Amino acid sequence: MTDTAAPATSRSIVTEIPGPKSRALLERKAAAVAQGIPHQLPVFIAEAHDAIITDVDGNRFIDLGCGIGVTTIGHTNDEVVAAVREQVGLLTHSLFGTTPYEPYVRVAELLAELTPGDHAKKSFFVNSGSEAVENGVKIARRATGRRAVAVVEHGYHGRTNLTMTMNFKPAPYATGMGPLASDIFHAPGSYPLRDGLDGAAAAKRTQWYLEKHVGAADLACLVIEPIQGEGGFIVPADGYLPLMQEWCTANGVVMIADEVQSGVCRTGTTFASEQFGWVPDMVLSAKGIAGGMPIAGVTGRAEIMDAVHTGGIGGTFGGNPVSCAAAVAVLEQVTSKDLNAQARRVEAVLRPLLEELAASRPEIAEVRGKGAMLAIELVDPETGEPIPTGPISAAAGLEGVLVLTAGTDYNVLRFLPSLAITDEQLREAIEVIGRALSAR
Repeated sequence: MTDTAAPATSRSIVTEIPGPKSRALLERKAAAVAQGIPHQLPVFIAEAHDAIITDVDGNRFIDLGCGIGVTTIGHTNDEVVAAVREQVGLLTHSLFGTTPYEPYVRVAELLAELTPGDHAKKSFFVNSGSEAVENGVKIARRATGRRAVAVVEHGYHGRTNLTMTMNFKPAPYATGMGPLASDIFHAPGSYPLRDGLDGAAAAKRTQWYLEKHVGAADLACLVIEPIQGEGGFIVPADGYLPLMQEWCTANGVVMIADEVQSGVCRTGTTFASEQFGWVPDMVLSAKGIAGGMPIAGVTGRAEIMDAVHTGGIGGTFGGNPVSCAAAVAVLEQVTSKDLNAQARRVEAVLRPLLEELAASRPEIAEVRGKGAMLAIELVDPETGEPIPTGPISAAAGLEGVLVLTAGTDYNVLRFLPSLAITDEQLREAIEVIGRALSAR
């Protein structure tokens, strides 16, 4: 936002979508940008603040996507902007492994405080969620001396060679891009809407698979999203995650929480693992950790993290000082602004609106999620077939609401609003989505 203009707080569509300036930029994009990079909303964003994004034609949208969960604290958060401006004028880059700097250490200290468990923890930083997953696996393999990596069905972990192998669904992330990585195993997880299992039964099924198809003695780590993101915001049955942690601990397996999408106050607790009474051996964070600046963290039990020899982890841009300053600004607001209370407020407003919508729309099979991470799954009530949500998202976009899709079967609408969104903006957005549902 400019220093003189008051931040916009309302939805406003003043041109057709896309407008003339966005159409011109779409032509430039088609000529200059690789076609593999898509766009969900066919507009170019010029500025944003809190929960409103404004395109180059002056159209304003209520943002329920936050760059897929990145600007959890709100677009251009004042404290983040101030921290970035100050740090840019002091130090823009120094490889931490060559000449260290204090903001990196401060982020590590804050993550030690904020991640689940009171055991000794250590962290290091990379650039993206995919890198965090890669390094978490690498550290687990080094610490255990084992080769195999397990994930659960419907999971999503990234776009690198290793992580796209770990994804449950290859399309579009790995189509035609093999050969893929070896020693990756996909176990059944917990999906209460579809499997009908309680936590104990689901855990028993996962453990049986790992024991029979992998062998616990060869398993380095089990990587699980506490609430699955791209898979459709799937919430596991109560007890599932702690029981899996017990099994992993008993068998010397490192259990890793992929909190790239669900972490940093997204669900009403600082990390979603806390919602389930789960204390992971390692927590991976990214997306919402720095209010839009690129950084990802690998935080784990000190003895696991220190299993790696000097020089075995790191990277040129990992933990860049400007991104670290932004992360400090976000993480310090966890307590000073009680961000978890804001996530619970979002749920207190949004969940009843979605449940009211579901009561009148039989194709909504389930409203699920926690905090500001909610979703609806659409299924034909007569045939049981998934109903694609892409057309609904597109229709909402034409009316000024950005809402994301998800799900293995592309039949989930996911709601990832910023914690700065107002109750009125939430109500207005769901009215628009309700009309889009009715018109499908």
